[in-house]
Amino acid sequence: MNHPPGPKNTTTSGWQYWLPGLQMLRDYEASWLRHDLVAGAVLAAMLVPVGIAYAVASGLPGIHGLYATVVPLLAYALFGPSRILVLGPDSALAPLILAVVLPLAAGDPGRAVALAAMMALVSGLLCIGAGLARLGFVTELLSKPIRYGYMNGIAIAVLISQLPKLLEFPHHSAGPIPDIVAIVEAIHDGNINWTASAIGIGVLAAILLLQRFPRVPGILLAVVGATLTVGALGLDDQVTVLGALPQGLPKFAMPWLGTADIVPVLLGACAVALISFADTSVMSRVYAGRLRVPVDPNREMIGLGAANLASGLFQGFPISSSSSRTPIAEAAGARTQLTGVVSALIVVALLVLAPGALYYLPESALAAVVIAAACRLFEIGDLRRIHRIQAWEFWLSITCTLGVVLFGAIEGIGFAVLIAVIEFLWDGWRPYSAVLGRVPGLKGYHDITRYAEAQQIPGLVILRWDSPLFFANAEWFHARVLAAIEAAPTQVRWLVIAAEPVTSVDVTSADMLAELDEALDGMGIELHFAEMKDPVKDKLRRFGIFDRFGDEGFFPTLGAAVGRYRALNPVEWSDWDEA
Repeated sequence: MNHPPGPKNTTTSGWQYWLPGLQMLRDYEASWLRHDLVAGAVLAAMLVPVGIAYAVASGLPGIHGLYATVVPLLAYALFGPSRILVLGPDSALAPLILAVVLPLAAGDPGRAVALAAMMALVSGLLCIGAGLARLGFVTELLSKPIRYGYMNGIAIAVLISQLPKLLEFPHHSAGPIPDIVAIVEAIHDGNINWTASAIGIGVLAAILLLQRFPRVPGILLAVVGATLTVGALGLDDQVTVLGALPQGLPKFAMPWLGTADIVPVLLGACAVALISFADTSVMSRVYAGRLRVPVDPNREMIGLGAANLASGLFQGFPISSSSSRTPIAEAAGARTQLTGVVSALIVVALLVLAPGALYYLPESALAAVVIAAACRLFEIGDLRRIHRIQAWEFWLSITCTLGVVLFGAIEGIGFAVLIAVIEFLWDGWRPYSAVLGRVPGLKGYHDITRYAEAQQIPGLVILRWDSPLFFANAEWFHARVLAAIEAAPTQVRWLVIAAEPVTSVDVTSADMLAELDEALDGMGIELHFAEMKDPVKDKLRRFGIFDRFGDEGFFPTLGAAVGRYRALNPVEWSDWDEA
């Protein structure tokens, strides 16, 4: 579709930075209004069943899904920088919320609402704080295989949690494995509600089939069809239905918790903040690219935080961007965040004027909505590609998936972050290093293991280290240096570190360099550096190590280091480019 041009004024200072919605309103064009009104009406038709479904999946009364839909849309329209991003309840967050709410609420709906609202408040404050501190880069901690593994685990967890509701049989969750056993036994023994199951499976099939037609509101049609069927046939005494929603608007309410709730709520909120911002940052980058406007992850984090904060203060629960509703808004012609405002006002009208319209909505249909959303979370195709090109990252993803499924959503995100840190440390712990030599007919110095014809200058070892030097790899660096010296074809006089890839050093590695220099000096070997970056030299000065080598110990290029070595140490060597 043809997108409108970017904002006329791209200044992001002062109030325009904090309230991008007002800036957009100032630049609003009358020709956009018709598109935003139509897109808002189309979007609202999907927001209602989805919001209710995700609330129920999170262990909360359905009405709070609408509260968590209306308030964040209005807040993000004011504080969010993205022009058409749609925020609201999300299937990826439902297991996180449920993991906190279910054990602490003990069946008390009011307490469940307070717990979920506090999670939204805390995650909102975390996002705002991180945005102010310009920590928008933190989501880059999770690599693609780990993100896939986590989301696949979440999708499986959602399926396991929603199948008992889809089949409508009595069940109390006891963990993924017992839950799977209970589902299989219920189906085998026929202890399911066949009427509710037929309705839920029919809704699920309709949604999945209609997904092939992006412009068709498949969720709306399937849910309305199920609701009309139950009402027309009088099936409300055979299946569990939503019932009448409370009339009225969400009220301001500060959720208060006991001291025993603080730790689980805080952990859950941290997981929510990380996942919701990861999703939102990806979505905002995608649509910023389509609209040809810049994206600021820190502003996006502040907008997401403000929406979560507002949701928590008005009886909602944690929210995120939506990968299903945003494309619907785009396909319907959305131009700005006014689309979200229009949708929110339509939902408000439903709450005020017709709260009983969804009375006959079967809960098995809501479970089908959540399951359909969970199916969209699965990533299989790209994992096949990853398995083909780097099998260990594929198995890393599978391990992350199992961690989420077996240990729970919150524990799973902690497990994913731990794996990410280990993956990062492993890459830096044992980085690649290479002894360099001259290759006839090829400029520069090259890895002697890659070029069989490469030759080393007698008495000189050049070692390239492809990583920052820090505590985890300092001893490995020391070992690689000694191994290179031992493998040298002639008695070594100089060791030159090709330090261009070395972007940093820490205290541990600096002390190691001092110890290494002392050890090499005892062996009659001089230690020198080439192509070291100035910021790294500055650190060596701060650590008191630079003066140990002096200015003469550092060379701007490898050629300069080799030239100085040959000037001081006459050796039999004729370079091909000297002929």
